[in-house]
Amino acid sequence: MLKATDLPGTIPIFPLPGALLLPRSRLPLHIFEPRYLAMLDDVLKTPGRLIGMVQPNEVPGREGPGLQSIGCAGRVTQFSETEDGRYLVTLSGVSRFRVLREVDGFAPYRRCEVSWDGFEGDLRAPAPDNTFDRGAFMSVLERYFDTMDLSTDWETLREAEDELLINSLSMLLDFAPEDKQALLEAPSLTTRRETLVTLIEFALRGGAGEDIMQ
Repeated sequence: MLKATDLPGTIPIFPLPGALLLPRSRLPLHIFEPRYLAMLDDVLKTPGRLIGMVQPNEVPGREGPGLQSIGCAGRVTQFSETEDGRYLVTLSGVSRFRVLREVDGFAPYRRCEVSWDGFEGDLRAPAPDNTFDRGAFMSVLERYFDTMDLSTDWETLREAEDELLINSLSMLLDFAPEDKQALLEAPSLTTRRETLVTLIEFALRGGAGEDIMQ
């Protein structure tokens, strides 16, 4: 596990709408654009092998890098190259960060100066979610999967540790980018779980203003 002193002040940025990486979680990526292939080649030469996942936030007329202010850095822990030169990569979430400014340079990919302050807890073991009613949560989740016509390995979900369960669902379920950002910025596992439940219940109601689905 990386320490706070190992985290650099500038990291390469991969802006990807709807993609969510959380600390201590894993995100598979399929990299094929030339600029991101160059990024990966450079990242693999660094000690930390860190890539910052950030969602775009383009607003007409607003100055700045056009990125959400908070992202999450992941360490490249697995990668393989296909015969046609693409990469299949796994990022393991290390810590969230705050974007300070974009750094100019000659690299074809984007780089940002970042601050890790306020996210020290991401480098430690997760705090327990002592108010988690797992039975009630699984009941709501089963309704959601049934309504959305989704399938899963329920035995694996029921046996998963709390953080793995909440983070995996936060990353995998099909929520809007702004909802994914809210899940990322949740200050604790309890808050993330509560946000996740709110999003699931909202989806079960069919969106704004519609009757709840039975």
